[in-house]
Amino acid sequence: MTAESSHETGTGEPPRVAATISVDHVSKWFGSVVAVNDVSLEIYPGITGLLGPNGAGKTTLMHLMAGLAEPSRGRAELLGEPARGNVRLYGRLGVMAEHESVYGFFTGKEFVEFSARLHGLNPLDQAVDKAIASVGLRDAQDRPLRTYSRGMRQRMRLAATLVHDPEVLILDEPLNGTDPRQRIEFENQMRRLAADGRTILISSHILEEVEALADRILLMVSGKLAAAGDFRAIREKLDERPYKVRIVTGDQRAMGAALIRLDEVDSVAIDADAIVVLSSNVRALQRSVPRLAQQLGIRLLRVEPLDESLESVFSYVVGR
Repeated sequence: MTAESSHETGTGEPPRVAATISVDHVSKWFGSVVAVNDVSLEIYPGITGLLGPNGAGKTTLMHLMAGLAEPSRGRAELLGEPARGNVRLYGRLGVMAEHESVYGFFTGKEFVEFSARLHGLNPLDQAVDKAIASVGLRDAQDRPLRTYSRGMRQRMRLAATLVHDPEVLILDEPLNGTDPRQRIEFENQMRRLAADGRTILISSHILEEVEALADRILLMVSGKLAAAGDFRAIREKLDERPYKVRIVTGDQRAMGAALIRLDEVDSVAIDADAIVVLSSNVRALQRSVPRLAQQLGIRLLRVEPLDESLESVFSYVVGR
């Protein structure tokens, strides 16, 4: 599967990959409640994480992207076509809703077969077997869904979403109820699908999994797109938020006393185990610390940012 791209212009530049999902000044309101407020973004092949607190508008935005809801204003396109009411796109899109929607009396295999029939697959057997095998539930496929754990139901729902081999996956909280092993298997599966050229949008509140998995992050707050891009690049743009850096040396007090005199250090906290420095210029600090330790003859054991993570970026952006 290959994504569409523009032709080379003769300048030697590589072709630009077309956006799989495009949202242009989209708003959605329900009565007086504005769920999505003037959001514009593009999503490309690979894995994108959609994050935000409860009520941020994530699910509504995903519905707009998938064509499950009509924008009150603006335009949402999928694979270069209007997303809403476009029957031609149904076979190219896989959507997994946040809330469980399974019939407990179905066996796992029957549930996936039902999805395959809705997509008009014929014959069914090979596609169904492949989808169930991809989520590791062959041994449980003949059991009723009501006997499954929540994590197993999530995995079988994912199999039903994948059965027609869609180009685009929109997955709302797919990791709910899964255990650590199942999450690792899910991550590996998503990476394989992304490597095949698929576009995957994942909404999740499990930040450490998204941090390890997503190529790009979209952060929504109060119906608006608050930040987009690699989470480290987002962190760098938060100039008003100094970095916390943990420094471990052979002499915490002597090193702490020297650090406080540096222009790039805002504050220093010292305990028996480490020094925690607040710095608005962490690059300069990382250059200064080894030089300072060498000048003082102090052994430098560790220098590590404490808040250069998706969780800290999420907290900063949501808390603004």
